[in-house]
Amino acid sequence: MVTIDNNIRTHSVNKMETTPILKLIMQMSLPPLISMFMQFSYNMVDCMFVAQISEKALTAVSLVFPITTLMLSLAIGMGVGINVLISSRLGQKNQNEANNVVTNGIIITFIVGLIMNICVYFVAKPFISSFTTDKEIFDFAMIYLRTFSFAGIPCAVHICIQKIIQGTGNMIAPMCFQIAGVIFNFAFDPIFIFGLFGFPQLGVRGAALASVGGYTLSMILAFYVLIFRKQKVKLIIKDFKFDVKIARGIFVLGFPSFIMNALGAFMTYFANIFLVEYSTTAVAFFGAYFKIQQVIIMTLNGLIQGCIPIMSYNFGAKKEKRTREAFRLGTIIGIILTILSAVILWLFPRNILLAFKASEDMMSFGIYALRVMSVSYLFAAISTMVASFMQSVQKVSYSIVINLLRQCILLIPCMWFLSKTIGMIGIWWSFIVAELITAIISVLVYMKKNNSL
Repeated sequence: MVTIDNNIRTHSVNKMETTPILKLIMQMSLPPLISMFMQFSYNMVDCMFVAQISEKALTAVSLVFPITTLMLSLAIGMGVGINVLISSRLGQKNQNEANNVVTNGIIITFIVGLIMNICVYFVAKPFISSFTTDKEIFDFAMIYLRTFSFAGIPCAVHICIQKIIQGTGNMIAPMCFQIAGVIFNFAFDPIFIFGLFGFPQLGVRGAALASVGGYTLSMILAFYVLIFRKQKVKLIIKDFKFDVKIARGIFVLGFPSFIMNALGAFMTYFANIFLVEYSTTAVAFFGAYFKIQQVIIMTLNGLIQGCIPIMSYNFGAKKEKRTREAFRLGTIIGIILTILSAVILWLFPRNILLAFKASEDMMSFGIYALRVMSVSYLFAAISTMVASFMQSVQKVSYSIVINLLRQCILLIPCMWFLSKTIGMIGIWWSFIVAELITAIISVLVYMKKNNSL
């Protein structure tokens, strides 16, 4: 029996070999695509409602975004590590070991979530102080981040269970409890922020509280699905033993995923450093934009999550033609998705910014900035698909380098240089420059490595 990759059930081996690639991509990609869209919509929804309070409130939430992204990145990274271990144990027909990974994974993520909670609560003051001396912005940011820090445990645990269930091949249930959490957040954001239906008016604290509530609901539903619904793995309490080897495997296997998701946090941190020199309005705008960009890019990553197992399986089965076809069709779909996203930003930039209650000052540069940065999405689709192909054919180092080029090695120096030479618009253009260069390098790498398969 072949040991298969993430999210593929043992009995689906024939499907991976015989189902038409386009149909297979749709089957594999749609649930994680929706799930990733939902996962990264929390902060965007918060920003839309917080912007109704004031621009300074939006600036505050934008400033703390790197910290909230790091929390989510660590949770996703650990979840991916657990997912890989679950899939491999089930592929090896080792049910007891798979169940042991479940219990160890949940306990470890609970502990890490608690540590995140404590660390974020106490790091909030020095972190926010490094960006602003405006007392109102500082107070907003402190209230939001310290309240949001309590999402550490429910965020980590519900993502852990989501990846556990996905590792058994069940893609629908995780998507459902993810959607439930987002709906709660969307519904209770205005209720908590503005004090509707008899609730107290909590302002930015209400936005953070709605997110914590959404993650908590997802966690409760995740436990219900894992414990009370029939699954291929289960949580075991009797005869449980903490396994250091499993703990190490979770962190090692999840580390690349953590790095890839965390890069956005580091990039935002440096962007805020450059933008705060111009105005807090620029910081507020970029915070709103990056929430939109994250939803678009993470939706693209949902497509990639479906393509990677297809390419990985067919590469392992020495079916090079199907591997290349999966890459080709995945790239075409990714380009279509990003073009549609760019067209929306080009045609409706004012409407999008109005959703964040943009001032005329923000509109004066925000419309132009949205249109410029949206062009970079096309190149991002190409480079991220090449990175995924490299990961699938066991050239992981190339995948990591491509992602580092996109969001760190090329982008941050471009931001610094172009902002110093042509001003704030240089920061917007740096996204196109970095993505274009990375896409060219990615295509060259693909052409070289593809010929050697």
